[in-house]
Amino acid sequence: MRHVVIDTNCLIQMISLHSPYRPIWNAFLAGEFQLCISNEILEEYQEIIEQETTARIAENIILLILNKRNVTFVDPHFRLGLITDDPDDNKFVDCAFAANADYLVSDDKHFSVLRNTLFPPLNLVKMAEFLSIILKISSVTFLQGHRPPISVLSVSSV
Repeated sequence: MRHVVIDTNCLIQMISLHSPYRPIWNAFLAGEFQLCISNEILEEYQEIIEQETTARIAENIILLILNKRNVTFVDPHFRLGLITDDPDDNKFVDCAFAANADYLVSDDKHFSVLRNTLFPPLNLVKMAEFLSIILKISSVTFLQGHRPPISVLSVSSV
């Protein structure tokens, strides 16, 4: 199973029912990839989702993530400090490195410095690229615009 670290802004985009990136969230809910997170990432997810929606929706999404079997908690021991323009983004880099992630998904321009970094080798992909990857590898029939069964929508559609 592919291990993936997803930047907060990308997570926000993929949870919306009307987003073109919703198939990524559906694939996560179906267990199609392993989401790698750290405590720092989880805290940022909750903070930003709450700012963009409500505290209740943020709590429900975080609880859903916490209860999924395809979530790996990572405790990065190294602080690589590769992103200097926005050091707060390094939590995603550190997590991807510690998890030996297959993909680090971000559309944030600050992450572009990783494309020129030889060590550690990190596979930075944009949301559109990751969506293409998911659509190619997924066995989930509802990814391309079909609504999933109610049990899969549960918390994510609140």
